[in-house]
Amino acid sequence: MTARDTTVLVIAKEPLPGRVKTRLTPPYTPEEAAELAKASLTDTLEVVLTVPARRRVLVLDGRPGPWLPAGIEVVPQCAGGLDERLAAAFGACTGPAFLVGMDTPQIGPGLLAPALGADAWEDCDAWFGPAVDGGFWALGLADPDPRLLRGVPMSRPDTGALQRARLTGAGLRVRELPRLRDVDTADDAVEVAAAAPESRFAAALTRIAAAAGSTGRDGSR
Repeated sequence: MTARDTTVLVIAKEPLPGRVKTRLTPPYTPEEAAELAKASLTDTLEVVLTVPARRRVLVLDGRPGPWLPAGIEVVPQCAGGLDERLAAAFGACTGPAFLVGMDTPQIGPGLLAPALGADAWEDCDAWFGPAVDGGFWALGLADPDPRLLRGVPMSRPDTGALQRARLTGAGLRVRELPRLRDVDTADDAVEVAAAAPESRFAAALTRIAAAAGSTGRDGSR
């Protein structure tokens, strides 16, 4: 197997006010939180378009909009909890699959290269990208068995540890990617923008801060 046999998945919500990044509100308005979510998702999809892959698929809760670049397939998320939705996304793949979320706009081709390189699946059954908040930002499976995700508690400080334990408990050989910060809170947004100053996400955060200053709103984040 090579990277060109791998399906790259991005799981995301449609960036609509009140539906995404609700933990950013306050200090940001729902509209600002949605703008940041759209920028983060666009950054992620543009990176996905640059990496070698069999297919590039957005697993979407909602409907695609003008922010969707050409070259990305869209499939709807299934019903159920996040574990069920992740399991279904992997289960729909033939051959190896590698999934990222929409909350890490600081990723780049170099960061993903180990999991998508020519030897990514040599002596490796799974790739795991831990997140600072205890979750995970990336997961790759050589054999995308939905049972490896179904039933893992999500959105908890120990989610990443439990998911990794599920992989190793199944006898999989797991390689790790760097630990990254998801954008969940306003502090996260500032740190991630600083880590990716050329990103759409950083530009959106700068615009929002400037608008807040010009209207006299409290611009502290």
